[in-house]
Amino acid sequence: MAATLALVFGLACAPAAAQSAPPPPAQTGDAAPGVTVPSFWDAKRRPEKPDVSRLTMIRFLTETDYPPFNFAGPDGNPAGFNVDLARMICEELGVSCTVQMRRFDTLLDALNENRGDAVIASFVADAEMRRKVDFSDPYYRSPARFVVRRDSPITTVLPERLEGQKVAVVAGTAHEAYLRTFFTGAEVRPFPNATAARDALRKGEADLLFGDGIQLAFWLNGTDSADCCAFRGGPFLESRYFGEGVGIAVRRGNETLRAALNWALFRIWEKGRFTDLWLRHFPISPF
Repeated sequence: MAATLALVFGLACAPAAAQSAPPPPAQTGDAAPGVTVPSFWDAKRRPEKPDVSRLTMIRFLTETDYPPFNFAGPDGNPAGFNVDLARMICEELGVSCTVQMRRFDTLLDALNENRGDAVIASFVADAEMRRKVDFSDPYYRSPARFVVRRDSPITTVLPERLEGQKVAVVAGTAHEAYLRTFFTGAEVRPFPNATAARDALRKGEADLLFGDGIQLAFWLNGTDSADCCAFRGGPFLESRYFGEGVGIAVRRGNETLRAALNWALFRIWEKGRFTDLWLRHFPISPF
């Protein structure tokens, strides 16, 4: 059986004072001018508060090692963006919660064997996954982004502006397929992995790099990039290539919990708490 780590949350604290809600689908957070914070909620489609009288505890399951979303903190307890969001959901609903960390490949079995109630582990809500579990509304998506060197003369990323430009990308990915479909004039340079593609940009062997915005954001914010590069253009969110978004998985038919999660997620966004959470974990926003 996979090793697990667990964290227990107590009953909800008093919720933070409401802040004005940002408009979908993206906005610039007031706390950090120029930083774009995503939003996937529509203020005109406020969900009704569900009856949670029979909901006394939510047992969240999450992954062991996918920072900054899920990881073991210095004290060994679950930590990360998803864990913090789970805590906020518990506070909004006024219920106790636990968060247990398990290997990624064991999460669905644990959920369906009733060893947990919800999986918050960056599962993409695609057609294949929807045949196995139900999902909350999406609370983030992973956009595609272009990156250039800081001294690059490229200021606008449009198909006609990238004709003849060398674009590094990981071979065989949706990002390569997107480039070949929509940026037909660019010189697509496939590389075997993300590290090789990033090195090509850093060394000047490519004019741009195209890839997963979240992974690129952490590269740009880390020491490996040596502050060489910056985002340019985008974000690109076409679901046919880059997915329908990430939601919280629940067992099929558990509509009570799914509705409760949707209401809590909306309230977290509406109060501005999602913006605060995003800025804390994404100093360079992938959006």
